[in-house]
Amino acid sequence: MIRVASVPASHVYVRHLAHPEGDDVIRLSDPVPADGRKVPGGWWPPLMLEPGWVSDHHTELDVFHIHFGFDAVGAEKLQDVVAELAEHGKPLVYTVHDLRNPHHVEPGEHDKQLDVLIPAADELITLTPGAAAEIRRRWGREATVLPHPHVVEQHWIERPREDDGPFVVGVHAKSLRANMDLFPVLHTLADTVRSLPGAVLQIDVHDEIFDRGNTYWYNPEAGERILRYGELPSVEVRVHPYFADDELWQYLSSLSVSVLPYRFGTHSGWLEACFDLGTAVVVPSCGFYGEQRPCGVYTYDETTFDSDSLAQEIRELYYSSSFPRADWSDRTEEQRSLAHAHREIYLRAVAARSAR
Repeated sequence: MIRVASVPASHVYVRHLAHPEGDDVIRLSDPVPADGRKVPGGWWPPLMLEPGWVSDHHTELDVFHIHFGFDAVGAEKLQDVVAELAEHGKPLVYTVHDLRNPHHVEPGEHDKQLDVLIPAADELITLTPGAAAEIRRRWGREATVLPHPHVVEQHWIERPREDDGPFVVGVHAKSLRANMDLFPVLHTLADTVRSLPGAVLQIDVHDEIFDRGNTYWYNPEAGERILRYGELPSVEVRVHPYFADDELWQYLSSLSVSVLPYRFGTHSGWLEACFDLGTAVVVPSCGFYGEQRPCGVYTYDETTFDSDSLAQEIRELYYSSSFPRADWSDRTEEQRSLAHAHREIYLRAVAARSAR
């Protein structure tokens, strides 16, 4: 049995690393704060990264595996976690999902966190060859490249699509997180759909940007600017709370194309959900989104936006007869392979730490 403390364990990515038929890898449950406190977006702070947690629980785990959830954890605190793991002889595995944090306007703090975690990890994992090359260039470390597991469940992946309606291009502004530069994308898409008979641009945004009491996401100026797009031909704007999972899958299934309006970032679970559901995705050229799954890529990063490349991707999809979609049997076999690969990585990490 290999006992893994995952940060976090409850995220869909981590849950779908488990072997479908079970194996000897046991992931500890996320500890929940006694006071019920949460961070914006509904996550609770990762208690496994609190000072003393490793020391108090080291007899319960064999491997410590960090994925997400350390946005608000300073590099100094992460260094303390690394020191506690070393003190108790516990290996660290780190999956590098983000080389640039999509929630941070500037990269500085996340770079400091990476400068702690990547050199300290006994084993590194990432999702794409491009990200692995960047890790090699910046830190001289080798990362095992493993694909993102499926996001949605079997009945959604196998559910037939209803594609007899209009061609719908979707942009979900969410709550306007830091890596979104929305308006150049919306302007181009609004112009593009007008030239495609029957096409619709659907813009979704969370209602909390209009909530004065929400000090974190309140952004009425941007919200009003988004609403004005609804006055244009063939454009719909929908304001609503966060989708529950099934609502999100229904929303994504209703789109022909989902466009990601990101200026920076690395990888995307949203992209994987679209692949599961058969919704085409058009992604920016920043990061390594284009290496995850078959998708359209347009030129967009922190310095460059090419509206023609975005319009061309939409036109090509409009005239396409089929979009890539995951197959459940392939996704299940992929999950088995991921479970096996993680088990081998954990065993290597334990052996390497024991040999020190």
